[in-house]
Amino acid sequence: MTVPAALHVRGVVLPEDQTRDLWLVGDRVTLTPVPGATTVVDGGFILPGLVDAHCHLGIAYGGRSIDSLDEARVHARVDRDTGVLALRDAGSPYPYPELDDEPDLPRLARAGRHIAPPRRYLRDIGVEVPAEQLRDTVTEQAKAGNGWVKLVGDWIERSAGDLAPAWDPAAMTDAVRAAHDAGVRIAVHTFDETAVEIMVRAGVDSVEHGTGLRLDLIDEMARRRIALVPTMINIATFGSIADRAREKFPRYAAHMLALRDGFPEVVRAAHQAGVPIFVGTDAGGGIVHGRAADEMLALHTRAGLPAEAVLAAASWGARDWLGLPGLVEGGLADLVAYPADPRADLRVVRAPQRIILRGRVVY
Repeated sequence: MTVPAALHVRGVVLPEDQTRDLWLVGDRVTLTPVPGATTVVDGGFILPGLVDAHCHLGIAYGGRSIDSLDEARVHARVDRDTGVLALRDAGSPYPYPELDDEPDLPRLARAGRHIAPPRRYLRDIGVEVPAEQLRDTVTEQAKAGNGWVKLVGDWIERSAGDLAPAWDPAAMTDAVRAAHDAGVRIAVHTFDETAVEIMVRAGVDSVEHGTGLRLDLIDEMARRRIALVPTMINIATFGSIADRAREKFPRYAAHMLALRDGFPEVVRAAHQAGVPIFVGTDAGGGIVHGRAADEMLALHTRAGLPAEAVLAAASWGARDWLGLPGLVEGGLADLVAYPADPRADLRVVRAPQRIILRGRVVY
């Protein structure tokens, strides 16, 4: 098959909201016309490729670790074929650095393994360490990822019958310093109110889920530009979690339901305060891959974020956060085209007309 020297696309490019012509030469965008380029988009609305900013390629649906690189590839291609062209893997028990630059897969930002407290997290998923080993483990896992570390900031404490921080505040704060000393960013899983306060005040880079956030912490996040990745479609599963736990841990079950019910208002308040919010599905485990559109619609319909803010959280804003240049001169040749304006009806994101990854048409 002959590969065209260049591709040409034309449409309304967001967020600029201008009708533009773009030429894709290899993996780069140019605004300079390229003679002989093949036109693959002519009309409609064009966005930089979408991002799932919280997923797990190394965890199969149901919660087990994957067994092979091919399983990770399958997960990544499911996401790619919905228009998600960059992924941030927020922790994987199975290492796959070989996929960082695989040409037909989304671009990858990834942590190593989850760092979790002993005997309190999902079996065989994380590296489980006591507080005195936390700093060294963060430093070690910084080398296993390509720019991120993932900390499990809280989980159920069975002796208390409820959520509780994973370690003491001093150790958790030092974990943030250790990640920054190693030159990486640190993400933290938190549901609990106490744990999220410890981590925000410590200066973590992103809060994953964040159901326990209070208004004063939201203001602190906005001041420090700490990101929130709400994973709303995952929080919606708290009802089934509570049902399974209610008989043995009634306090925990009630807490999880209260966190779920109050979460849309938390996300709305974070947006209004100026907290950077990014789309993440938590795919892997309890959520199947390919559901970024569902998360986008949840942010819009349940948390009340404007459609354009959701598009930024899923596209150009998230890509900028991950250091991926957009549809500008010399930018990366990742884009999704839609037949109608997704700002007018966000449901359009369920049906992309054209998907181009690294300058190649994949749909």
